[in-house]
Amino acid sequence: MVLRLLIAEDLDLVAEAFEALLATEPGLTVVARVGRGEDVVPAALQHQPDIALLDIVMPGGTGIEACEALREALPSCKVLLLTSLPRSGHLGTALAAGASGYLVKTLSARELVAAIHTVARGGIALDPTVAAEALMTGPSPLTTRERDVLRLVDQGVPTHQIAEELFLSPGTVRNYLSNCMSKLDASTRVEAARLARSRGLI
Repeated sequence: MVLRLLIAEDLDLVAEAFEALLATEPGLTVVARVGRGEDVVPAALQHQPDIALLDIVMPGGTGIEACEALREALPSCKVLLLTSLPRSGHLGTALAAGASGYLVKTLSARELVAAIHTVARGGIALDPTVAAEALMTGPSPLTTRERDVLRLVDQGVPTHQIAEELFLSPGTVRNYLSNCMSKLDASTRVEAARLARSRGLI
């Protein structure tokens, strides 16, 4: 059986390297490649991959958001999330979104291929360092909505625009920000966003 793969990576050089690497492996074939999170589901529905390799950070939506949408639109497609930053903050969110793997891009070609086959067999492929850190630090203190708000703050979006984008009232956004500042021991919303980003929570 040949496993059909979709690659979602916004850096062409990295995407081309992944595709070239995987093309040399028997039993694997890359059927689609996209560079934006919002393009993952349409490409998957068109090409019907068995496994999608999604970068965490992409324009047009994060890899985690794309994973969640893909698992709903095409449940047969397993997801491996790849990150450049070995932080454990995203791990719980990634697994909750339906990912079958969470790996750091510094892994070797042999490790990536092994992870793909593990996921294809129904297993879970986790970077051991990230998994160990997650066990030591515990789950994220932030709710999904709090992460959404802080992610927009980190992008420099003002409160009233955050409210519009998330279909919330400005008062509700301020309440979320207050909760975030308290949970992260931050004195400002910008500091809360910075701390969340540095810990891999957004």
